[in-house]
Amino acid sequence: MSFELIDGLSMINVNSTVTLAFAAILLLLGYYTKDKVKLLDKYCIPAPVIGGFIFMFVTWVGHLTGSFAFTFDNMFQNTFMLAFFTTVGLGASYKLLVKGGKLLIVYWLIAGVVSIFQNTLGVTLAKIIGLETPYALLASAISMIGGHGAALSYGTTFGEMGYEVAPLVGAAAATFGLISAVLVGGPLGRRLIEKHNLKPDEDAAFDTSVTDINVGLAEKLSSLDVIKNVSVILISMALGTIVSGWISNIINMGFPSYVGAMFVAVILRNLNEKLHFYRFDFALVDEIGNVMLTLYLSLALMTLKLWELSGLIGGVFIVVMAQVLLVSLLAYFVVFRILGKNYDAAVMCAGLCGHGLGATPSAIVNMTAVNEKYGMSRKAMMIVPIVGAFLVDVIYQPQTIWFIKTFVQNLK
Repeated sequence: MSFELIDGLSMINVNSTVTLAFAAILLLLGYYTKDKVKLLDKYCIPAPVIGGFIFMFVTWVGHLTGSFAFTFDNMFQNTFMLAFFTTVGLGASYKLLVKGGKLLIVYWLIAGVVSIFQNTLGVTLAKIIGLETPYALLASAISMIGGHGAALSYGTTFGEMGYEVAPLVGAAAATFGLISAVLVGGPLGRRLIEKHNLKPDEDAAFDTSVTDINVGLAEKLSSLDVIKNVSVILISMALGTIVSGWISNIINMGFPSYVGAMFVAVILRNLNEKLHFYRFDFALVDEIGNVMLTLYLSLALMTLKLWELSGLIGGVFIVVMAQVLLVSLLAYFVVFRILGKNYDAAVMCAGLCGHGLGATPSAIVNMTAVNEKYGMSRKAMMIVPIVGAFLVDVIYQPQTIWFIKTFVQNLK
């Protein structure tokens, strides 16, 4: 960590280790604030969001006054995201996936249709308000579902086509989407639960079978058992990045490394159930995943720059606001009913707001906040990550490319 004065601006340079410590402190601050401010707990605002927001406003004040600024070495963020999705994959026993059954397919189709509605809404509004289509699409499914990575990738492509501010618009839209996702999802899930007096699924048969699948033996794990579980996570991450690289070369476009890691983890988990290479412990893996997720989101939010939202001007701002309203209204009035109008459906709607406006980790954080307050929805925690992490891309990516080819001018 170092300090330097540049034209009256105090620049605080933070290395990767201190950046991680900052994220941990802000996470603890978020939990403390949530415990003290009952309104935050009441509306299921996640602790990483609270801590990250506090620091975002601190950096915004520094930018506004021109007095200080932070530069972070955020090298751990992607690693934590990769680790989290790997633990999700390790939790996906084939027996559990079969349990998802029809509900998994239905939710997958819903998420895909929502992405089509998002792009349709963006293009329609663009024609009404006179906004150039690339900017409208960047404020639609690309940044809402694809997040910052997709926004940067497509934004750069549009920039090369002559739409110079496309990368800025994409980054601003993705930032707005991430913030909206974690602010809307928890309260929406809470509203559905409270309004319909919903309770977690207490079906003993379901809970018992999940316990049989995802909990190891009762005795304490040995140190070697812990090392084996952690090693499998790391091996899955490594193999996943290699597999994603191969797939990227085959399809001639970027393929997210976390998707490859998740696939590898699913395969290893189910091979282990047949061949018993090591003593898998879901409780340990699940807790590691929770730590990775909360630290990832804390890092992501604390390093966001609120002033980037200045890129959301005029028509672009109208489009992103419309996207938030679209996903929220669909989740509340339509999706909840399609999914069964029960507790699992309410939690899944909170998750849909997460990955429909921000990213899959946002969906998990939203659902976790609801689960902590009202009780566990195992179906939601199983289905939403699988769909949000990669299944929705099967629908979202091709139809987005179709929208670009059909409506964007200057396409080479």
